[in-house]
Amino acid sequence: MTKTRIVLVRHGESVVTVRRVLGGPRTCVGLSDLGKLQAAKLRDRLAATREIAADVLISSGYPRALETAQIVKDAFGFTDVVVDTNFGEHDPGPECDGLTFDEFVRRHGRPDWGGDPHAVVFPGGETIAQFHDRVHGALDATVRAHFGKTIVVACHGGVIDAVLRRTLHAPPTGKFEIHTRNCSLTELVEQRDRHWALIRYNDHAHLADLPEATPSE
Repeated sequence: MTKTRIVLVRHGESVVTVRRVLGGPRTCVGLSDLGKLQAAKLRDRLAATREIAADVLISSGYPRALETAQIVKDAFGFTDVVVDTNFGEHDPGPECDGLTFDEFVRRHGRPDWGGDPHAVVFPGGETIAQFHDRVHGALDATVRAHFGKTIVVACHGGVIDAVLRRTLHAPPTGKFEIHTRNCSLTELVEQRDRHWALIRYNDHAHLADLPEATPSE
């Protein structure tokens, strides 16, 4: 039986992370210098090992994810990247997009990521439930469109969390946390209809000789 394989690549370190800013789709400006190095390390690993024979490379529309995909695509021999904005990170909305973390907390308090998924976390932005519904819809549509293929998606930590919670039938919030490294690999295989196996999570061996993060500004 041909099985659908999904490989999730978290984007490299972003400029907004270094600046400690909520970098939504309106204010993301791409990768930091370290983030570019991380993506290049992943590209070089995949080119050398040929461990992933991708049939399609999809990216979120956020610059940090798309820039990661553009760097990595050479390892697969692709000239183009398919953009699917539904794989974008949790959208904080226009009111909060671009705020520093400290300013967001000053105005709105610390968000309860383990609480009610329908609660308003970002005034004017997506709830956790809305975000998960969007990502789950993107996942389902992508699997239908590329059934039996190997799909690589350059995306975000929150997206990877949402996909894992869906495929592993976990609650939408609470119970556990995941801390996905930049430019790591997370791989799932559909064993049978809607029954997924987690093959690997947070594989970042290719980053061993790089610093973990750029000091925040």
